[in-house]
Amino acid sequence: MDFHDLLFRYFGTAEIDALNASALSAGLDRMRVDFGLETNAGRRFALWALMHMLGDAPDLDAFEDAEEREAARRFMDLADSAGSGD
Repeated sequence: MDFHDLLFRYFGTAEIDALNASALSAGLDRMRVDFGLETNAGRRFALWALMHMLGDAPDLDAFEDAEEREAARRFMDLADSAGSGD
């Protein structure tokens, strides 16, 4: 899944900063539903990663597979370190 494709699919724009609160909330609702229904591990991870970046990701327990949980944990660590300027 391409980042811009995800933004267009769920929010109708690649300009996420321009979204009002209700449009952001509606897009996140659709993402949560699709995340719950998705069976492809890569697509589930992409959805989770975008939700994480937007501050609305499910807990790591949403990943039944231990390797997927660890990948999500590493992503969180990398995102946190990138955001801190270290």
